Amino acid sequence: MNAFNQHPGQVFRACELHELLDMPIDEASVNVTRSRLGRPTRQGFLTQPERGRYQKRT
Repeated sequence: MNAFNQHPGQVFRACELHELLDMPIDEASVNVTRSRLGRPTRQGFLTQPERGRYQKRT
């Protein structure tokens, strides 16, 4: 959530979040991040303007 707070209004893909946060960008790690982004999306903190893209709800 910190990355979304630092870049309000920006739309991110899971891979882009990994690059921004200097996390490993192997497929398994990115898939874990995708699944973890599901919870804040369901709770209404994030939106998905397009499939696979996440944005902080304003």
